Amino acid sequence: MKKLMAGLLVSALAVSILSCGSKQAEEIPAAEETTGAEDTAAEETAETDPVTLNVFAAASMTETLTEIQEMYKEVAPNVTLVFNFDSSGTLKTQIQEGADCDVFISAAQKQMNQLDKDADPEVNTEGLDFVLEGTRVNLLENKVVLAVPDGNPKDIQNFEDLGTDKLSLLALGNEDVPVGQYSTEILTNLGILDKLEADGKITYGSNVKEVTTQVSEAAADAGIIYATDAYSAGLTVVDQAGSDLCKQVIYPAAVLNISENQEAAKEFLAYLQTDDCMKVFEAVGFTAAE
Repeated sequence: MKKLMAGLLVSALAVSILSCGSKQAEEIPAAEETTGAEDTAAEETAETDPVTLNVFAAASMTETLTEIQEMYKEVAPNVTLVFNFDSSGTLKTQIQEGADCDVFISAAQKQMNQLDKDADPEVNTEGLDFVLEGTRVNLLENKVVLAVPDGNPKDIQNFEDLGTDKLSLLALGNEDVPVGQYSTEILTNLGILDKLEADGKITYGSNVKEVTTQVSEAAADAGIIYATDAYSAGLTVVDQAGSDLCKQVIYPAAVLNISENQEAAKEFLAYLQTDDCMKVFEAVGFTAAE
């Protein structure tokens, strides 16, 4: 009887050990599955981590990008867009001096070229390297126009009138501002720049918005600005510069290699090229750059 009882106990112990081993084997995959679910959740959380993008953009894009800012909240709710609007020359200098910038949109090729190591060294004279390779695009085209105050008090009808007695004061952008550079090109091609300067008939603004304001307030008889700014300010446009007066007004855009959020910056730049954004740009007079 003792031998029989001992045998039964041994058998029971063996069954118990086998049962525990089986349960442990069943629990191991479950633990692995849990770990996988946690990894997936961590990835999803990382994708929605808050991101702030600092976008430096030409002042002439103020209205359109402010509208797009609201649109992008629906597309990427985890991304906060912070805009710095000013003349492209000022923005270029700020970037060069160490400002935090993820995306740069210039109103002319010159300022972007000055930051691009692949640009002509005659333009990028300092050998600066801020443009993230493979991200630079020609985003938009604008037009340079001659705008006048409400009612056009001096009856200025075209660029040629700027060289007549009709004009007392013309508002232009500074020479380091793209719109100022286009303006200088126009007036030089017309052969009237030196005379206007000598007669004291030019007043300057530090960016296109300042020039637009001078015209809106009738502080100047006319101003040379972008078509988009004239539209946004409700100004009357009396003439538009053709290719015989100035070169194409192309707005290049790029992600900067100093950005700490390059992927998010690339996604925003791609969004700016979508049909939804182009409708916003075209509504004020921009066209897609070719």
